[in-house]
Amino acid sequence: MTQDASHDAAHQPYGTPEVPRVAVRGEARLEVDPEIARIGITISARGTDRRTALEDLTRRNTAVLDLIKSYGDPVEKLETGAFSITPEPTRHGRGERIRAYHGRVHITAELNDFTALGELTTRLADLDLTQVDGPWWALRPTSPAHGQARRQAVLEAVQRAREYAEALGARLAALVELADLGAENAVPFPASPGGMRTMAFSASEDAGAPPLDLEPQRQTVYAQVNARFTMTPPQL
Repeated sequence: MTQDASHDAAHQPYGTPEVPRVAVRGEARLEVDPEIARIGITISARGTDRRTALEDLTRRNTAVLDLIKSYGDPVEKLETGAFSITPEPTRHGRGERIRAYHGRVHITAELNDFTALGELTTRLADLDLTQVDGPWWALRPTSPAHGQARRQAVLEAVQRAREYAEALGARLAALVELADLGAENAVPFPASPGGMRTMAFSASEDAGAPPLDLEPQRQTVYAQVNARFTMTPPQL
């Protein structure tokens, strides 16, 4: 077979008898320890007038931020989200009378030290009118685990294609295409199930509560690729 004919066969949708194709899928699934944990903190305040509610909310917000920042490097990210001051009208009587004002602010913290996480979570939950949600365990987008899973998926695709070819008395000749699953039709890659778990803590009435012993939840990393190869003519 000439070089031009082989080149043309490699670009045919399904190959040719002289240059057949084999298409496979490579998959990998890894269980790895999480790298970061996120917690959500909701601070509340209530006052009979707007200024009192706002002052209490500001004071509590400052106390929470100072506490989180005191942990230094283990805190990778600290963000303030939604903030609100909401009037509560009276239930009875006419007119626009306000019974109280409710203030709320939401903070998100991301930590890389899970021992510090347990202690910080307990101390935050001990504060008045403070709710702690989480932790949400995760990997960083740049985690080496993602690359490791992709490499394993490619190796599995090559091994699977080689076994198919050997079953026909042939051998792999060349790689024609390698693509992430869904890359051709832009189907979103499904999120990894079981990647997070949620625990909620409310403010404790007892001071000096012992630190929570939080067991990090292992993360599942998936990688899937489609691969197409040409192979030598089979020995049928």
